[in-house]
Amino acid sequence: MRSYIGNHQIVNPAEFEELALGFDELPLGLERDLFRGPLTPETPQERAAREAVAREVIAELAALGEGGDEIAAWDALYADALTRTVPFLRAAARDAGRSARMGDAA
Repeated sequence: MRSYIGNHQIVNPAEFEELALGFDELPLGLERDLFRGPLTPETPQERAAREAVAREVIAELAALGEGGDEIAAWDALYADALTRTVPFLRAAARDAGRSARMGDAA
């Protein structure tokens, strides 16, 4: 019996995992953690530095977009949107801490 994912034939378990679950490498493009923040805690100084660099990158992408680079313009919009998101793991950890404090008060 042959197994396929999409139009790729699976020849071993490692290939199955790679095709089914994706690749470890991220595609080229924006570094998402720069704009949305890392999934691990960061110090206020690290956050300020990361946000300053993110603002510079967004400004540079926007300038390239205004110069006619359509991909840079879309990247600038995407990066700007990422700055207003909170990774689920960070939000879940914050909510868990909040519910634990509320339980102590009750």
